[in-house]
Amino acid sequence: MGSSPTDDEQPSPPPDPPPSDETAGSTAPGGFTAPPRSGLPPRWVGGGRTLSKFDGLGLAARLARLAVVVFLLVGAVVVAAVTVSGVGPPSQDDLRRQAGLLDKRQLLIGVKDDQPGMSLLENGVYRGFDVEIAYLVAASLGFTPDDVRLLTIESEDRARRQALDVKTKKIVTVDLVVATFSITAAREADPDVTFSAPYLRTEQSVLTRKKSGKPYEALSDLAGQTVCTLNTTTSKQNLEAAGVNPVGKNKISECVRGLREKRYDAVSTDAAILAGFVFQDPEAFTIHDIGAEGSELYGINVGTNEALKTLVDLALYRSYTEPTDRRWETAYDTYLRREQPAAMPQQVAVAKQPDVEKPSVRIWPWQEQQQ
Repeated sequence: MGSSPTDDEQPSPPPDPPPSDETAGSTAPGGFTAPPRSGLPPRWVGGGRTLSKFDGLGLAARLARLAVVVFLLVGAVVVAAVTVSGVGPPSQDDLRRQAGLLDKRQLLIGVKDDQPGMSLLENGVYRGFDVEIAYLVAASLGFTPDDVRLLTIESEDRARRQALDVKTKKIVTVDLVVATFSITAAREADPDVTFSAPYLRTEQSVLTRKKSGKPYEALSDLAGQTVCTLNTTTSKQNLEAAGVNPVGKNKISECVRGLREKRYDAVSTDAAILAGFVFQDPEAFTIHDIGAEGSELYGINVGTNEALKTLVDLALYRSYTEPTDRRWETAYDTYLRREQPAAMPQQVAVAKQPDVEKPSVRIWPWQEQQQ
């Protein structure tokens, strides 16, 4: 019969079960064994770690950061290449530098002073459609209204851009001419003239006294009569071709005054100009739709400054294409649309800005043209 244990002798506890894969510790650097961590997936234990979905997110983030670095490096290379090689069209800053605008404090613009609705000087202030177009372009060039100086220019001086500065009593050369200046092949052949894209479309018309009682449906109906018009204009050439006796003046207001005083039988020039006088005094004058062929397209003369022409075209292009830019439409509604009822059936001007081709201007270094 075996002996039973004494009080001092306790039974040995059963041996611990061998550690499982989930609870076994791992040997850390330095030779000691790290305590086992329970609850971990088997792939994390004993150095047998594999990737989980969370590791995939980390990898994606690292790849995204790498992609950004590569993109920036490629962009830097492109910028450097364009800067060094000069490939592609000029930027706006390049054009401003070429046009001589960077250090320019005041922009001089020649406009008319006696054309109601288009450009009229009253109480020292110019108002009209042409004036609004001048400010629209000036803003795009970087000039505020306070930085713009409007000067009166006569028809025969528009090609040479010579205007009178009434303050100094001197003739000065203006930067831009926005003065109902029609684009023609003969004018474009003039070395002193470089036109922008067109900004208004109208046509030739005839103004008479309302009580004349004579209907005019063509320029040939005026044959043998004395008709006043502006010197060096397309209207004068058309009158001569129709057998009319034209009298040329430097200001259209001189013609209208002579018509009122019965020194002339009629006045002929563009409808956009004549409609303003009918709007001012509908009881004295009437306008006739003579069915003129073709259109008169007004452009801005920048002289020989090609860089300035591109910048002006860019201003007109943005006005034409950007839905939120309503300055052209506002100018038309304010000054020309209101004249239409009194001018019927003659159309004052087309109530839509003429098409403007996209100018070649680089906005971003890698672009080939303005977007």
